[in-house]
Amino acid sequence: MRLSELKIGEIKVITKVNGEGSLRHRLLEMGIIPGTKIMITKKAPLGDPIQIHIRGYELSIRKDDANYIEVGEI
Repeated sequence: MRLSELKIGEIKVITKVNGEGSLRHRLLEMGIIPGTKIMITKKAPLGDPIQIHIRGYELSIRKDDANYIEVGEI
């Protein structure tokens, strides 16, 4: 399942971060690392961007970037 498919309030664990080069590197630098719990807290009216709660802080990412993040059950 992709992060962009989650509903608000669902808590999952990151299983894989896809992508190549600078995109993947940027996601990893933001703390989006496999094994980390993640939750969607808000979505913009048109679905982009998405606000997530990860590692104790709120982060907004684009829906396109969220498609590169795979999540699974805790």
